[in-house]
Amino acid sequence: MGKVKTHKASAKRFSLTGSGKVKMSHNNHRHNLGLKTAKRKRNLRKGAVLSECFAPTYRTLIQK
Repeated sequence: MGKVKTHKASAKRFSLTGSGKVKMSHNNHRHNLGLKTAKRKRNLRKGAVLSECFAPTYRTLIQK
């Protein structure tokens, strides 16, 4: 049976934590920042964990 290749675009955007959760960063934090409130920009700075329904798909895409 063939091997599953790492999806490079996904590997750049997602990573795995030590416990196996999929870590990601928020979008909408690149441009037009003058329109967004300070609270919104502050919350977009922090990382996030992908929901468990999507996590198995991305784990297979970014496996080493």
